Amino acid sequence: MHRHGYQGRKFGRETDQRRALIKSLAESFIRDESIKTTLPKAKELVPYIEKLITKAKKGDLHNRRQVIAGLQTVESGHKLVDQIAPKLTGRTSGHVRIEKLDARRGDNAQMARVSFVDDLHGAPVAKAAAKTEAKPAAPAKPVAKKPAAKPAAKEKK
Repeated sequence: MHRHGYQGRKFGRETDQRRALIKSLAESFIRDESIKTTLPKAKELVPYIEKLITKAKKGDLHNRRQVIAGLQTVESGHKLVDQIAPKLTGRTSGHVRIEKLDARRGDNAQMARVSFVDDLHGAPVAKAAAKTEAKPAAPAKPVAKKPAAKPAAKEKK
């Protein structure tokens, strides 16, 4: 039998069980901001969570409801929209990374860690504030040099 047009992994589960598994993984990922799971599950989770993040970044009521529907609890949906998405505005995509880990001891399954690319604990405003602070600091240096140059010129005369 050919495999053309069949996308996604089955994980040996029925459709409703697969959807529940992905929702559960997404829920844990939003709650903990990093999870450890098997590599095939991580590869299925990343596109799912990327779509949720894109909807959360829009932040309107319709997209908020879609994010909540894509997760298991309302609290995690609100956390994604209100706390996590505003910190990820610097990127248009690629918010999540997969890092391969060692194989699991019991069944030798390839493990992976799914985490955010950006640091969520650092304030996103700090980067913008650093840029604005650097700009006024640059003109302040030439202003400080000009008064120092004038007295030197007066002393030479």
